[in-house]
Amino acid sequence: MMGVASVRAHWESLIQRKEEELKKGRRPRCGARVSGLCGVQVWEDRLVLARLREKVQTEEGRLVLRIQQEDWKTLPGCLVQLIQVQEIRINRTGLVQIPEFICNFQNLLVLDLNRNGLTRIPDQIGTLTRLQELLLSFNRIQNVPEQIAGLERLERLDLAANQDLDQLPDQMRTLTRLQHLDLSLNQFRNVPDCVVALPALQWLDMGGNGLVQLPEDLHRMENLHTLWVQRNHLEGLPTSISRMKNLDTLVLSQNRIRDIPPLMEDMTQLRFVNFRDNPLTLELNLTPKSKSRSKTEEDREDPEDQEDRELFGLDFMLAYIQEARKRDYKVLDN
Repeated sequence: MMGVASVRAHWESLIQRKEEELKKGRRPRCGARVSGLCGVQVWEDRLVLARLREKVQTEEGRLVLRIQQEDWKTLPGCLVQLIQVQEIRINRTGLVQIPEFICNFQNLLVLDLNRNGLTRIPDQIGTLTRLQELLLSFNRIQNVPEQIAGLERLERLDLAANQDLDQLPDQMRTLTRLQHLDLSLNQFRNVPDCVVALPALQWLDMGGNGLVQLPEDLHRMENLHTLWVQRNHLEGLPTSISRMKNLDTLVLSQNRIRDIPPLMEDMTQLRFVNFRDNPLTLELNLTPKSKSRSKTEEDREDPEDQEDRELFGLDFMLAYIQEARKRDYKVLDN
């Protein structure tokens, strides 16, 4: 079988021969010229398609098209001849748009276009009813179309670091299978209502936005176990947060929080919480506890993370609540 390089050389020689024949002969009739150009285009399409086929591999039983760190600012129409692929992973290529013919890829389970130059999501995205993962972080997307609600099997959505993104369509609340949502490093000032309404959501990252408050009905997110809201402008926490019975990881570092709700004392399911770099009204210094974990666990943990866990984590939270209670009792006695 001829390799891609051999095929390319063959087609390029044919193209060159055709151009030379046109130069040597009489000026071709318009129809003949168009026919020649069409032939050239066909050869070019075949070259591109051969390159694309070369990038399709079988990984864990799935057909995956993977392109990384190459120059593909647009995707050619001949890509529709590969509609059997189940994953498309195109990263760091400078891609500027998702083609409308994406609707032809009805077998697609994963669409990973992280780290490109995308500015919009086409309405046709909503036709990919089998899609489970849509990964569009580190692009320039400003709006999410309401048609995204058509992704009825979507489990993971990554829209991190799109800079100007500040709202989501309310229709997103119908994504009943969505479990993982990353909206970090954008311009959200509030947690969208449609996010709070997502029934299956387990993991939410809204760090690095402009959040000024968390919704009072945050407890409606009954299945949420991980919440990242670091590096925002939060000045307090809703008391309803204590009713989130499945929440075990809560990251609140680098906000403007001044007090910790006493009811958080009852959140016995919390395994990790971080209050580092908040202007809390009480100064509380904890001495790191003696290490009781195994050597393997200690080796795995970053020293800074370990310090955060011990000095600004769960023990810190519980001690702070107790000290705040003592402070309030003194005020009442006076």
